[in-house]
Amino acid sequence: MLIEKELQGLTLSTIFNSQSLLTVILLLVCTCAYIRSLAPSLLDRNKTGLLGIFWKCTRIDEWKSPYVAVCCIVMAFSILFMQ
Repeated sequence: MLIEKELQGLTLSTIFNSQSLLTVILLLVCTCAYIRSLAPSLLDRNKTGLLGIFWKCTRIDEWKSPYVAVCCIVMAFSILFMQ
């Protein structure tokens, strides 16, 4: 009964928060690029499969690094000053 009442109060915006999703994606891209700068062979050997996602994140950061940097700055200001 108590769980049903709590679930009725949830909306889609509380379940799926787009700002949190974007923050996680940016952190994943930046973290993968940093790990690749320390140990390139760690991510380069897994280009396919589930671990290939991390290799693809490093490629995104290499190709679009100015855009990723701007997104990180905008996200930081958004988190610090708009929440």
